[in-house]
Amino acid sequence: MTTKAEWRCRREEIRKLAEKYAYGTKPPPAPTVTGTVSRTSITVNVTDGGKSSNFSATVTLPTSGTAPYPAIITYTAAPLDSTVINSEGVALINYNPYDTGAEGTGRANKSGAFYTIYGSNSTTGLLVAWGWGVSRIIDVIAKSDGTILKADAVGVTGCSRFGKGSFIAGVFDQRIALTMPIESGTGGVPIWRNVNAEGAQSLSSAYGEQPWFGDAFSAFTGNNAATAPIDTHEAIAMIAPRGLFIMDNPHITNLGPKSAYIAAVAGAEVYEALGAGDAITYYSNVTNGTHCSQRPEWSTPLRNNIQRFLKKTGTAPGVINAYSGTTTDLATWRTWTTPTLN
Repeated sequence: MTTKAEWRCRREEIRKLAEKYAYGTKPPPAPTVTGTVSRTSITVNVTDGGKSSNFSATVTLPTSGTAPYPAIITYTAAPLDSTVINSEGVALINYNPYDTGAEGTGRANKSGAFYTIYGSNSTTGLLVAWGWGVSRIIDVIAKSDGTILKADAVGVTGCSRFGKGSFIAGVFDQRIALTMPIESGTGGVPIWRNVNAEGAQSLSSAYGEQPWFGDAFSAFTGNNAATAPIDTHEAIAMIAPRGLFIMDNPHITNLGPKSAYIAAVAGAEVYEALGAGDAITYYSNVTNGTHCSQRPEWSTPLRNNIQRFLKKTGTAPGVINAYSGTTTDLATWRTWTTPTLN
């Protein structure tokens, strides 16, 4: 690439690789999506190829601010500071991803609203199926009368497996203004090329635990991750130049915090090349090591990201604030240099 205008096509190339080799295909928007938006719930009805499915999500409106509200779609409960979210006048949409893609099934017997339409033997993994549900929620908000929620001010978040899911939702839907994965572990933010060596959950373990990845990723689950034509720093790049706030836990090796840091700083180079270097935040400098607990250190960057990307009222730049024990030199991981794009 030599110009920023080329990013649209380069991003599409990465998306095709990500679908083919890692996550499975996310179908184009369904021809028929209907539903309702109320002050307490969202209903979604989808028809595609003569097959139909439906699911719903609950809505909690803030006690401050005025409608229509920006909103954060949470993969069930997420460990974010609810006081900050409420005081900023942001609604919460509680989405159960298992409604669109259930865990505990074999790869040839997947179930949920996504697989009801696209087949129980679909090679698309759960992370994309869950993200498909997020996209359909945004469809319904966009088609509503706009008096309750804003379709162009939607964030997404989740922790652990749902951190993986919320990350991939932001990767594949450019309408998501702010993506906030929390402690996502293998299958989420951490680069595949290092998780095995770091002692994090191995690729084969993550692939086998649940059908999170697409079926084709089986080719890279050994010690051959370096043969994959992409890695997660490019998934991060697909979110650029939109808001990205990665929250990580440096105290649990199984989550791959070193690998997540590498992915973040490599992806940040793409943000920088696109002139959006301050739109990404990576924060792992936290003291509490309990998995999926609320961190007071995240409250200020959470507020800053909400104000900037959901409310369009803030200008605070993103930060890379990593725990010192999990940092590494990006120069040892790349042979490429960041271009200056016109």
